[in-house]
Amino acid sequence: MAVAAPPEWATKEPCMMGIDEAGRGPVLDSKTLKEEQREELFESLKANSSIGWEVDVICPKELSAKMLKRSKVNLNEISHNSAMGLVKKLLDMGVLLAEVYIDTVGDPEKYRVKLTEKFPGIKFVVAKKADSLYPVVSGASIVAKVTRDRALRNWVFDETALNMHMNTGSGYPGVGELAHPSSRMQLKESDELDEDATGNGSAKRQVKLSSLGFTGFKRKSEEIESSGKGRCKFFQARKLELVRKF
Repeated sequence: MAVAAPPEWATKEPCMMGIDEAGRGPVLDSKTLKEEQREELFESLKANSSIGWEVDVICPKELSAKMLKRSKVNLNEISHNSAMGLVKKLLDMGVLLAEVYIDTVGDPEKYRVKLTEKFPGIKFVVAKKADSLYPVVSGASIVAKVTRDRALRNWVFDETALNMHMNTGSGYPGVGELAHPSSRMQLKESDELDEDATGNGSAKRQVKLSSLGFTGFKRKSEEIESSGKGRCKFFQARKLELVRKF
């Protein structure tokens, strides 16, 4: 698919970018704006010829596949890769990107260093609640949330037999961007995930068998599963159990 060329001014004048994401929460909720207000603001942004935007949508299946494969990729890293992918896309398009403001996912300083090493020469500002601090991120947040809202509005649940009529989270980060002669935005807004809590690959510790209840004799796999001692802490903390019959 051909990528649309940026406006001429975006290749000659320094641009600013904002990044925020939406879609990880189990229940859709916006503490500041209602869906109708976000739609109105989004249309205003689209009508401004000096602003550009783009979204990166990651589907739930892709998230699950990356998090459950043998060489796991946690949500923070997935989010970081998505943001970096959008930054790279703008640079490849010839946009003169000078500054990028991001609502942090994980530790702000570690994230900033990671971005700076990847894209030297660009000023990165990574902060908590950046959508409340920087207008460029606020605009990106609007684009991300509207993209999510519209996707869910036409979402068809597989669990139709359960007659599920509820406000459910989208389960994927949506990323977008906006541009101005000196303001370029991109979005990504979500509940913060502490990198230490989610566990980076290098920080993960292997669990000893003794801590899972093994004392030198074998148990049947079914007994282990039913006791919960063989399950990952992620599932234990959320009281999730293996279901064999529906």
